[in-house]
Amino acid sequence: MTTNLGSPTIDRPWAMQQTWSKLLFAHWPLKSDILRPLIPPGLAVDTFDGQAWVGVVPFLMSSVRFRAAPPIPTAQQFCELNVRTYVCPPGGQPGVWFFSLDAASLLAVMGARAAFHLPYYHAEMRLRNDGKTTHYTSTRRSGQARFEGSYQPDGSVFSSQSGTLEHWLTERYCLYAADRQKQLYRGDIEHIPWPLQRATADIQRNTMAQAAGIDLPDTVPLLHYAERIHVRAWLLQSITKP
Repeated sequence: MTTNLGSPTIDRPWAMQQTWSKLLFAHWPLKSDILRPLIPPGLAVDTFDGQAWVGVVPFLMSSVRFRAAPPIPTAQQFCELNVRTYVCPPGGQPGVWFFSLDAASLLAVMGARAAFHLPYYHAEMRLRNDGKTTHYTSTRRSGQARFEGSYQPDGSVFSSQSGTLEHWLTERYCLYAADRQKQLYRGDIEHIPWPLQRATADIQRNTMAQAAGIDLPDTVPLLHYAERIHVRAWLLQSITKP
């Protein structure tokens, strides 16, 4: 199904703010029935023109703090890398489903697993930017999930237009998660429309999706870059009973 996207109006106080920078969206098309067994029954695999997509998204997380609280030194800035697809509950808001989230901060990993029911993993990670090109490496401390590559923007900044694939892939304002009892939750976020650029990348190693049981097609990924975006996030809300 192709869904309508947009930032919802949220009448609750936000809980956390953060900044994402030097971010790469690398997307591969997949058949939705490949992902269906990996998604909870209460969520439909979202598709664009009948096609599902999986994203591998490395970036730098910074300026992390909870509302009315000072920054936590060991979890204020760190590398993060996500593997994601797109889902929607019946009649609900389209959002993101994370297969994995690797982070260099152990405190952030422990906190996000407990508070947001997200599959975070501790990884040894490094980001280096030489002024234009971002060089990024990530090795999960358990298992075989690794990413190594370089990427850079290619072209001017643009805002995606409603109805386009770029808009469908990036303009997502909530995530879905499940706890051990299979109860589903939604977490809302808020930010300006993505300031996207086309991108080029040289990905030398990428076993991130494979570690989640997903074989990516041997095709060139669709690439987009974002220099920086500021985000506010809300606490999870339950949307189902176990």
